[in-house]
Amino acid sequence: MTIAKKIKSSISQSSMIRKMFEEGILLKKKYGVDKVYDFSLGNPNVEQPDEFKRELINLAAEIIPLKHGYMPQAGYIETRQVIADKISRTTGLKMSADHLVMSCGAGGALNVIFKALLDPGDEVIVLKPFFVEYPFYIENYGGVVKFAKTKADFALDIVAISKAINRKTKAIIINSPNNPTGKVYSKKNIADLARLLKEKGRAYNKAIYLISDEPYAEIVFDGVTVPSVLKAYPNSIVAYSYSKTLSLPGERIGYIAVNPKIHECGDLISALILCTRIMGFVNAPALMQRIVAKLQDIAVDVKVYQKKRDLLCAGLAKAGYKFEKPQGAFYLFVQSPIPDDVEFVKMLLQKNILVAPGSGFGGPGYFRIAYCVDDATIVNSMQGFAEAIKECKSMTLA
Repeated sequence: MTIAKKIKSSISQSSMIRKMFEEGILLKKKYGVDKVYDFSLGNPNVEQPDEFKRELINLAAEIIPLKHGYMPQAGYIETRQVIADKISRTTGLKMSADHLVMSCGAGGALNVIFKALLDPGDEVIVLKPFFVEYPFYIENYGGVVKFAKTKADFALDIVAISKAINRKTKAIIINSPNNPTGKVYSKKNIADLARLLKEKGRAYNKAIYLISDEPYAEIVFDGVTVPSVLKAYPNSIVAYSYSKTLSLPGERIGYIAVNPKIHECGDLISALILCTRIMGFVNAPALMQRIVAKLQDIAVDVKVYQKKRDLLCAGLAKAGYKFEKPQGAFYLFVQSPIPDDVEFVKMLLQKNILVAPGSGFGGPGYFRIAYCVDDATIVNSMQGFAEAIKECKSMTLA
């Protein structure tokens, strides 16, 4: 066999999202872009803020020694300090540049975190439904995935998490606002989780780490705020990305923030820096580090995404679909009208509508819509959505 057995087995399980995205490219060539309704990939379609464009132009013209050269592996100290200052203001923690490591997006951050934390056999709790890549990231470093369910409204189920924790538990990863559900965990939910992790840590005489994946932290609606895990729990680590905040997914820029109160903080920071190098990232992109340092209080217009959410939810509710209205991100996790979500996704594909089956996210019986698309795509897809659910009802009655 040419390729590794592990990778061969993973290929068949790999992202249905990307497969649907690639299918969409073929359909658009065949039928035309305006006749295909592609909700498969969370690729932000909102323009970057004007401030970003100005900074990019200015930086390109500026003469800076070693502008494109290597820097300290943790990233430029001035960039890390600006981010640390912002976190200190919002959490009350005394963060410094030494508690930050710049990363190649949130995906890069999470891989570095797991590489630094996990010994073979260490368990990481993943909440269903989950971002599809989490199990791969954990297994990359010999970790073992343990799943725990969430509640019917996708809130944290503290009882289920408690049952999943044992002596082998090294960490739990949460994602709020959540992909695929758009759920934002409440302040009480986070406080209850922190209390549980402290109790279990004492019982097993070990630190249980709370890893918070936060690329959508600024994409929230209706006055909702994202509670700080750094403020709530000492053994916490945040993986952040500017991909959605500034609409820069292809630039791969983010950071890891380590709680200054974390168990063996100095050792962990050293491990993160080492892992950034030995995993081949070397350092986060130089130009983007310089730019985001100047844009800490800048974000895309979130009202644009809220309008899209409301437009989509109104149309699907009218057609008879059931779902929990998302509080953030730009995803809607919808109950499939038939138990087989993969089969229903295929039915939608016949209407030139591309969505991702919930099974890929550990949420069978649902499908995910990424509504970071043109408003016209949402409006023009509604006829196909309505036809598909009617066909399901006809099948049930037949």
